[in-house]
Amino acid sequence: MALERLKYDKLFALEAGGSLPGVEIAYHTYGQLNETRDNVIWVCHALTANSDVADWWPGMVGPGLLLDTENYFIVCANILGSCYGSTGPMSVNPETGRPWFRSFPLLTFRDVVNGHELVRRHLGIEKIRMVIGGSIGGSQALEYSIMYPELIERLAFLASSVQYAPWAIAFDQSMRLAIEADPTFEEDIPGGGSKGLRAARSIALLSYRNDTIYNKTQQDNDDAKLTDFRAVSYQNYQGDKLVKRFDAYSYYQLLNLSDTHSVGRGRGGTEKALQRIRARVLSVGISSDLLFPTYEQKFLAENVENGTYKEIHSLYGHDGFLVETEKLTEIIRPFLEED
Repeated sequence: MALERLKYDKLFALEAGGSLPGVEIAYHTYGQLNETRDNVIWVCHALTANSDVADWWPGMVGPGLLLDTENYFIVCANILGSCYGSTGPMSVNPETGRPWFRSFPLLTFRDVVNGHELVRRHLGIEKIRMVIGGSIGGSQALEYSIMYPELIERLAFLASSVQYAPWAIAFDQSMRLAIEADPTFEEDIPGGGSKGLRAARSIALLSYRNDTIYNKTQQDNDDAKLTDFRAVSYQNYQGDKLVKRFDAYSYYQLLNLSDTHSVGRGRGGTEKALQRIRARVLSVGISSDLLFPTYEQKFLAENVENGTYKEIHSLYGHDGFLVETEKLTEIIRPFLEED
């Protein structure tokens, strides 16, 4: 399915204060919406992904796959603050005629969900059979289930948390420092902060994987080697790859967004917030995840009315939710199809 865009020309109020003078939301859909408008799987993407789920989650979207396009209507909306079609730092601020760059306002996941709601209403969706997301996609999916409890029937929550922990925030701050260390970031120009973004990606990779998988895949076989190590090449390659498809201003904005995640804010605490959920909840942890350890997914399952915890054993750390598609399908399919 081709990328589509929804333009909303009214003021879009933000939780942290202020507003955006209208927003644009980019989204993809796959399959067909049924007559009762309730055969919907809503996918929430992670930090640097986009709304094209079939592109970044291979093996998950299509006939007979978990996100079965013959039976379900699959929707994914690009989050606000990103650079893949939705309003973000590289969008033009109509008041200045220039991109927002660093002046783009602070977003929260509740703002992101309100953006998703614009798309849902536009598409005429009455019920969401399952909302699914990993990492900060899980943050969105969880907020969606709390903000609109009567809308969501099932929540598949992968490698995420109910509140961004100090450990995760510390990684984000390290990445922000890397971007800020690039003097071009303060120039508010296209391509500004690219070297800092490259360094930030290198930091991120260390939280997405772990020592076991690096030592297995990036090991040099030459004991006499003094330079040009495989691990160095890998970090450089991944940094360059991100710079080609993303920008530092959007990345910085999404790091700030990530840190705001706290479902208990303004709701009387975390436990009370989770009691608002009416959906069945499947909370999935990854055994080797350093960024969102499994106790965070267990906490969700234990503090909702109808929650189940499942664990995937993987060497791939946090990235396991992107890599272990067969294991995820085995766990999630019965949950999706149960009456």
